[in-house]
Amino acid sequence: MSQFKIFIVEDDPWYGQILQYHMSLNPDYEVELFSTAKDCLAKLQEKPDLITVDFSLPDMTGDKLFQRIKDFNPSIPVVVISSQEDISVAVNLLKAGVSDYLVKDEATKDLLWNSVIKIRENQSLKQEVETLKEELGHKFSFEKSILGTSPALKRIFKLIEKSIRTNINVSITGETGTGKEVVAKAIHYNSERKKKNFIAVNMSAIPKDLVESELFGYEKGAFTGAMTRKIGKFEEANGGTIFLDEIAEMDLNLQSKLLRVLQERELTRVGGNESVKLDVRILTATHKNLSEEVRKGNFREDLFFRVMGLPIELPPLRERGADILILAKHFIGEFVKSNKIAPLSLSPDAKEKLMNYHYPGNVRELKALIDLAAVMADSNEIVADDISFFSLQREQSFLMENKTLRQHTCDIVIHYLKKCNKDVVETARVLDIGKSTIYKMIKEGEIALEQV
Repeated sequence: MSQFKIFIVEDDPWYGQILQYHMSLNPDYEVELFSTAKDCLAKLQEKPDLITVDFSLPDMTGDKLFQRIKDFNPSIPVVVISSQEDISVAVNLLKAGVSDYLVKDEATKDLLWNSVIKIRENQSLKQEVETLKEELGHKFSFEKSILGTSPALKRIFKLIEKSIRTNINVSITGETGTGKEVVAKAIHYNSERKKKNFIAVNMSAIPKDLVESELFGYEKGAFTGAMTRKIGKFEEANGGTIFLDEIAEMDLNLQSKLLRVLQERELTRVGGNESVKLDVRILTATHKNLSEEVRKGNFREDLFFRVMGLPIELPPLRERGADILILAKHFIGEFVKSNKIAPLSLSPDAKEKLMNYHYPGNVRELKALIDLAAVMADSNEIVADDISFFSLQREQSFLMENKTLRQHTCDIVIHYLKKCNKDVVETARVLDIGKSTIYKMIKEGEIALEQV
């Protein structure tokens, strides 16, 4: 492990040698003493880990030396040691970014010892955070976080690659379980903002009366129970990315407040007057058709155009072909590793069974049924009988109904007419049939409008 390099800048040779000797008692510290600011500045290229500065130097004041150090490398911690006890001087230096301010007295060397320990701990934590963020970036590289080689997925990769080149907002749509948050993280951790926070907020999981304070924060005393100031999710994401999942669930009143925040690039906490400047990238997701929600009056048109940005529609798993087996093998590997069991493989009949299923719950459902199959397997191979589909009972009851194909067809059309809010054109598009077919079924009484 490399030594922790400390520069001590002190014009009093006796006092400087005391500090140098005291700090050198730790064998991990490499301590160098300078009597002038000029000498210290000349050796900054040696990359010291910490610098202590006497406030009253013969050739430069401590605050000016601090500024020169910060201009060279803003990440170097600086501790100012001064004979002045003027509180205002200390406050101004600390506001400017000094790591600590110590007054010269008998206890200074011990206070400096403790200060260096704290600074090293903080640096270690920062380094750990940076390392974790780098690991996250690696984890959420396209190849590792979004598995598959299907044409549908390759189209998504191209859109993600376009999205990371700029700060354009991105709207991610797709059925539940298709991996919208995984895509959002892949965008963030491969963008220039990857070293800043990624904050995910599920709008459908927050009680309606708490959404505003959760997003924008609140001041002390803003309401009963607000004992302290609370920073909201947008402030937490400042400089980074905020992911608003299920944005279609946001009520109209809050939509107008969100629109103002996006337009002004600033927010005001609940119960406060101070404006907080924001630099946040917005990623949104919903399983609903947002343009349809605008048409229905459930979502503001102006907000729609603000958040739409680059649209990415995730394909359902049933349209991704062999990706099903790629994902299945990946989930088996994860299960084996986390549960420390012998490796498992898929038998040919198990693969066929997986490929012939339609996955209403998409990737999330596949993971759940693979975990269960791994538990049920009696050998090192998962066979077809080990795989149980969670919707199998519902499908069987549907097939067991004593109806003709035409009657089943009517049921399907009725189901999608309800889902599409009686929009015949949209229903025809979804089912890939002619709209005249649906109108004919209605005209001939096979579908009653009161059923829809």
